[in-house]
Amino acid sequence: MSDRLDDALERLPPWAREAVEWVLSIWLGRMVLRTVAATMRVEVFDRSMTIAAQFFTSILPLLIVTVTFIGAADSETIAEVIGAPESSAEVIEAAVDGSNPSAFGVVGILLVVVSATSLSRALTRTFAVIWDVARPSWGVRVAWTWLAVVVVLFLSVVVAQELIGRVSLLPPRSLWPAVLSIATDFAVATFVPWILLTGFVRARWLLPGAAAFALVMSIIRPATEIWLPWALEVSSDRYGPIGMAFTYLAWLYVVSFVFVATAVLGQVLVSDEGTIGRSLRGDESAKLNDAE
Repeated sequence: MSDRLDDALERLPPWAREAVEWVLSIWLGRMVLRTVAATMRVEVFDRSMTIAAQFFTSILPLLIVTVTFIGAADSETIAEVIGAPESSAEVIEAAVDGSNPSAFGVVGILLVVVSATSLSRALTRTFAVIWDVARPSWGVRVAWTWLAVVVVLFLSVVVAQELIGRVSLLPPRSLWPAVLSIATDFAVATFVPWILLTGFVRARWLLPGAAAFALVMSIIRPATEIWLPWALEVSSDRYGPIGMAFTYLAWLYVVSFVFVATAVLGQVLVSDEGTIGRSLRGDESAKLNDAE
């Protein structure tokens, strides 16, 4: 990282180089410049769209298969998980009406699960670029991590939704759902890159980015809970299932963007050579420099 920065500074005219060096000498200025540079290097916007699309085509089919096999393939089950309003349940019901386990078969289920790992591979590529490390070589162990990520993300959607519904009955009602959501976001943002880049990135290095993700999601989630049902209802009334799909994909893009952008911010904080960066890295600073 520092070598690339030095090369970039050498290409600047003297007056610009002095200005940039002065900004880099200040912690806040250094964070802003390095975050902007990392955002451009990682191509956050493009990778966020890829992850959102992969999530849409991976987790939602697994949701349909799961509710079908447990005998709950109805519109209310899926609508509740994805946050769709009751008025949109008819559209969802039309998509899963008549579903039964025999309609999928063993081969079909395996294809759905294997296809879902494409999300894990997209996440692996993203985090490898963020942390500037080589992607793990393909093998049984790596394939297992892909499957583990799919399972964790699936459970974070389904189980967390169920638990939030239960804890919302406890006083104070607005507190516990927020606490559970923050804890889930923090755990997912820590576990996913850690398991995908095992051996390259320590869990400790991921904590700042995970905390930033949980914090940002706690801010935008209340607005999302108001906007998403309304947007899904409007798009459903106007354009049917296609409209709902594009609306939900737009929301997934926002979440994916926050997920990737906060991971970039976490990497910038941890890899900084200042006091805060060294404190966040702990005793692992030497190994982090080697990884870069």
